[in-house]
Amino acid sequence: MAILHFEWDQWNVQKNEAKHGVSAREAESAFHDPGYRLFADVEHSRSSERRYILYGRGSEGRVLMVGFTLRGRRVRVITARPASRKERAIHGEGR
Repeated sequence: MAILHFEWDQWNVQKNEAKHGVSAREAESAFHDPGYRLFADVEHSRSSERRYILYGRGSEGRVLMVGFTLRGRRVRVITARPASRKERAIHGEGR
């Protein structure tokens, strides 16, 4: 498994914890879910920055939606929150 390096804006860490109850550690752990699902985020991507959505089970056992971009060899997390029912189905929860 490749070692992932994460980058966070401090405001996003605080926002995700306060608004969604998801810590940086839990969000990062979703990338290690062997059953994660990854999609291009066409709606939020720009020509200068491609964005992605990952659905993965975090260390607290919840399926998370993590929005991120790549900055060189680093994963820059933009947002992380518990997945909705529809998103959990996309992830394949319960399969």
